[in-house]
Amino acid sequence: MDINGTEAKVVEEKHGWRQLADGYLSKTPIFQFALISLIFPLWGAAASLNDILITQCKTVFQLNDAATAFVQSAFYGGYFLIAIPASLVIKKQSYKFAIMTGLIFYIVGCGMFFPASQVATYTMFLAAIFAIAVGLSFLETSCDTYSSMLGPKKYANLRLNISQTLVPLGDIAGIVLGKYLIFGAVGNLSETMSHMHGAERLAYGEKMLQLTLQPYKYILVVLIAILILLAITPMPKSKAVSENAEKKDQPSLVETFKYLSKNKRFKKGVMAQFFYVGMQTTVWSFTIRLALNLGHNITDSDASTFMIYAYAAWFVGKVVANFLMNKFSVTKVLTFYSLLGTVTLILTTTIPNMTAVWMAIATSFFFGPEWPTIYAHTLDTVEDKRFTETAGAFVVMAIVGGAVLPAVQGLVSDLSGSMQFSFIVPVICFIIVTIYFYTEYKYDVKHPEQVTEK
Repeated sequence: MDINGTEAKVVEEKHGWRQLADGYLSKTPIFQFALISLIFPLWGAAASLNDILITQCKTVFQLNDAATAFVQSAFYGGYFLIAIPASLVIKKQSYKFAIMTGLIFYIVGCGMFFPASQVATYTMFLAAIFAIAVGLSFLETSCDTYSSMLGPKKYANLRLNISQTLVPLGDIAGIVLGKYLIFGAVGNLSETMSHMHGAERLAYGEKMLQLTLQPYKYILVVLIAILILLAITPMPKSKAVSENAEKKDQPSLVETFKYLSKNKRFKKGVMAQFFYVGMQTTVWSFTIRLALNLGHNITDSDASTFMIYAYAAWFVGKVVANFLMNKFSVTKVLTFYSLLGTVTLILTTTIPNMTAVWMAIATSFFFGPEWPTIYAHTLDTVEDKRFTETAGAFVVMAIVGGAVLPAVQGLVSDLSGSMQFSFIVPVICFIIVTIYFYTEYKYDVKHPEQVTEK
């Protein structure tokens, strides 16, 4: 009697989908896929709120540019530290368990903003941001792969791109919440507080920190609702049958590291992801500051509007790139995207007026779908699929570029005395990313039989 076949038939009759041996499903469960996809904009909202917090914390805590970058260091440092543990949780438990763990950490992190606003220390805010990052590391490590697994294998990249397209919408939501709930009635915070001293400045600063609570209240409601919904919804395991094999067939972390360390294209992909995430983070972290520096008498709220335009440009850039990648080589399209993005960043660094801010916004268009494409393209270089889950965690760990490079840009800004000149840091990063896509395009031309992305 075929027990596995009988169980598969029962599952298909009950849920409408059947688990296949390679971990994919016979068909996409629409509700489950939609539920997972709705989580993607949640980490976008958290990331964009960091751009607001950088501006707020700089003024209230009287920080230099390098110190403000610690917001991103705490955020992306959490990703780096937790990616491998998150992948191990997925291996031992399930995608659903890992996602729920991530949501709980995210909820705890948002909740920490309440005592942080009372204690009114920069360290406490960094601790709250780090807790959120721990949750997001669980979410990204699990959701990116899980989204691609929820259906037939041939549509895996399409599903991931659909889910990833929602991330900019979360970014826009986060910046809108920050614009109206944090910056709404403040005007230019730096200008206002420059005339205050002693107890008056301290009291006003604490009042401004209370405003940071507002957007996280709304996010908390959404997080709790999704956590409850996920808990009561039956979710597919989406794990290959081989994962249930004997333990001797499963490689250890040390074996995985040795295997991946010999894969030159994999290491190149991880490096490209490091510089891409660092570049994206630096541009978004300091666009508001650039607008405030170049635009005289501009308010904090007005400056944050530029970030709404930037995230909208990113969304449109993703849609256009997805259209082009269905007609042309993926690596060729993103080589041109990266090259044009490098040009707009050079203009951001050199034009001495508000046009530079618009060039920074144009750069967001050329970010397009580079993060998920580097992610998927790098995993494709792993031929032994036993190493795929941990390999994915290593790619996620490359997000630490978002912790390192904003600090470098902040340091360049402090040393040069020019926020605009500091954008030379993301220029160099985009050049490196351009070289990556170009060399991968040349590899694809020489090895057309290995090209899976089309």
